[in-house]
Amino acid sequence: MSLFKRLFNSLRTGSVSSDEWDQIRRSLIASDLGVKLVDEVIEKAKSAKPEDAVLAITNQVKGWLSSKNRELFSDLTRLNTVLIVGVNGTGKTTSTAKLANRLSKSGSKVFLAAADTFRAAATEQLQTWAQRIPAEIVTGETNSDPASVAFSAVTKAKTEKFDYLLVDTAGRLHTKQDLMDELGKVVRVINKQSSVDEILLVIDATTGQNGINQAKIFIEAVGVTGFIITKLDGSAKGGIALAIEKQTGLPIKFVGTGERISDLSDFDPEAYISGLFE
Repeated sequence: MSLFKRLFNSLRTGSVSSDEWDQIRRSLIASDLGVKLVDEVIEKAKSAKPEDAVLAITNQVKGWLSSKNRELFSDLTRLNTVLIVGVNGTGKTTSTAKLANRLSKSGSKVFLAAADTFRAAATEQLQTWAQRIPAEIVTGETNSDPASVAFSAVTKAKTEKFDYLLVDTAGRLHTKQDLMDELGKVVRVINKQSSVDEILLVIDATTGQNGINQAKIFIEAVGVTGFIITKLDGSAKGGIALAIEKQTGLPIKFVGTGERISDLSDFDPEAYISGLFE
């Protein structure tokens, strides 16, 4: 069932009981839309005429989406650097590989940096993906300084005139200030030689409102420019995309749609909204 189907079905009857409003509210909250946004939707639905409610709510929800550019930054005259950040388990390393594959397939020369040095499996995973793409990669010793990996990567990428440098960072525990500070160090090291053009935060849609809490902390710590959302389901838990853009004002740029390396799509706001309202 689409996210707003129960609401619209009830409105079409022309009369909604108090119990039905409670059920609708619980259903929307369960979709990870968030209590505040749910109450705004219900207020709009109650104040609109039944025949006008769908259009009114559609326009309201569209207004919650970010108006910022969803295209990945690109300057053909120099190296473009993208940091992929996020907490463990969100699909960060896989998303880094998917983006590298996407850029490589479009003709860009891509260099990978495995700066998640605290998790050996992450480095091994990215090395495997790099062989498949194929793409060059720089790694570091387990538990070595991630900033040193970033330094080596940006030096080589600039010298050999790569188009993109993608840096897979450690899966930060967003409640640990020392780890967030370390991520800030990676950003500063790169900015001394080049520039960090994008910082993409990977959010697992199934984490719900916790994903928004993660986003706020990462934005404050390192200046996130956009999101990659994994496991996004437009019907069951799809409210998180609306909530995260409304809360932060930042755009979702990509959506992870599966496990294959090709399973990374542009976030299409119109298609997403359509899916919520079917």
